[in-house]
Amino acid sequence: MTEGLGPAPTGATRVAFLGGLGEIGRNCAVVELDGARLLIDCGLAFPDADQPGVDIILPDFTWLAEEPERVVGVVLTHAHEDHMGALPYFLRDFDVPVYGTRLSLAMLSAKLEEHQLNPSLVEVAAGQRTSLGPFDLEFYAMSHSIPDGMAVALRTPAGTIVHTGDFKMDLTPIDGRPTDLGGLARLAGEGIDLLLSDSTNADQPGFIVSEVEVGRALEDIFEAARRRIVIACFASHVHRVQQILDAAARLGRKVALVGRSMIRNMRVASDLGYLRIPAGLLIPMEELQAVDPAGTVVLCTGSQGEPYSALTLMAGRDHKWVRIEPGDTVVLSSSLIPGNEAAVYRTINDLARLGAEVYHKGNARVHVSGHAAQGELTLLLSTLRPGNFLPVHGEYRHLAQHARLAEATGVPRERILICEDGDVVELVDGKATRAGQVRAGMVFVDGLGIGDVGDAVLRDRRKLGGEGFVHVLVTIESQTGKVLAGPDIVTRGFVYEPESGDLIEEAKARVLDALERTAADGVNDPMILKQHMRSAASALFKERTQRRPVIIPTVMEV
Repeated sequence: MTEGLGPAPTGATRVAFLGGLGEIGRNCAVVELDGARLLIDCGLAFPDADQPGVDIILPDFTWLAEEPERVVGVVLTHAHEDHMGALPYFLRDFDVPVYGTRLSLAMLSAKLEEHQLNPSLVEVAAGQRTSLGPFDLEFYAMSHSIPDGMAVALRTPAGTIVHTGDFKMDLTPIDGRPTDLGGLARLAGEGIDLLLSDSTNADQPGFIVSEVEVGRALEDIFEAARRRIVIACFASHVHRVQQILDAAARLGRKVALVGRSMIRNMRVASDLGYLRIPAGLLIPMEELQAVDPAGTVVLCTGSQGEPYSALTLMAGRDHKWVRIEPGDTVVLSSSLIPGNEAAVYRTINDLARLGAEVYHKGNARVHVSGHAAQGELTLLLSTLRPGNFLPVHGEYRHLAQHARLAEATGVPRERILICEDGDVVELVDGKATRAGQVRAGMVFVDGLGIGDVGDAVLRDRRKLGGEGFVHVLVTIESQTGKVLAGPDIVTRGFVYEPESGDLIEEAKARVLDALERTAADGVNDPMILKQHMRSAASALFKERTQRRPVIIPTVMEV
């Protein structure tokens, strides 16, 4: 539900944020004009160690679902999961068109097929101007770590809004499609009233190195490799894959693609002409064992140490087709997503233990970021000269640093807004102010369940993972509450020191004493009995072990 958010003033444009502010991922902004609502991106996030069992995290669309007829469409800035991954879930309930570039829609379409969805997909291109409902949209090319990224400008009666999407200022991009700074500068000549700009690398000084530098580093590694090369990168990084294929072809190595998302995305990119694959270069992974390892490259997923990913299985000697041997070369060609450090370093250690030579961002230039650093962000701010500035896409520290950069380029402090998920900003007559809040929580996807995992469940999972559980079973006489059998106690993952004495027997005695006292008071309600059982056992375990396992009481009535 909304909080302190009344009807928009006449001529006002509002922007609400359902994700992507104060966090990495779940990028989703909603622009509202004349009662119509347009989403810019609809992304997901991946769980961290405090969210055990969760597969992915979605924005909360409850606010939009209160008036679904007001949603007119979605505009995608590019095809990364943190910008489009939530669409298969969103489009189940909202029958609206999705606007995006050719590659973005092709990759989205492949995902939607898996969910048996067939929405209207409208292809647009950089340099194009179109309308969607009351929205006047114009698109600009932006260089990023995936082809076909774009910024979107919305001309409204309240002023012009520009959303950069993710970008960097690569002057020598692999696809020859640099950020259209000139086009944006021409738009700035008309006046940009509100700029929403990518903040992911706002705390990194200088400029991001060009992607071509990674290609040079990979060539050096490939030339020095004695046996098989295994290289892991993001399945959407078409530019990186192109450089890997080119290096393999020059050295006469065959390439096998491993990982469902890698195979799917590269097929889509190749079919559309975004990826050039030399004839005869690719071989099925089933044929790897028949080829001399010194003449092969395995291109796979798993650069973040994800469980069951191709590289993780290889590191654990559990992959069906690829076995790491001493002298193999393994490259993790990606950034390290916060929260994945332990999993990545565990994978690196396992690979090194198998005798592989392992290269990663920490010891070789095998990855450059797709997000602008301070020098590029400052260049964009100086060129566009926005009347109001709102940093997006980043943790709060990134947003705060980006705000300081904006102030240094001349944006007045009172015209800079640092917002978080749920905040609503209102643009009226070229001035942006806070207008209230909307519901913008996290929706957890666990298997087939969507939204049925809440904070209480996560808290229990964390306790189970950290301190185990204790099952207390008792049989009572249903009329009197008298104990007929038990208590019996079973523990899993709950550890206590021998000097604690016979803790389980003492726990049985305490639970029995608590039940006998409640029975003497005439209490026979199983729910109340369970509470007393839990309290008695929990107090003892805390007293003797300083641990709080999950207590699961069961009462059987006869």
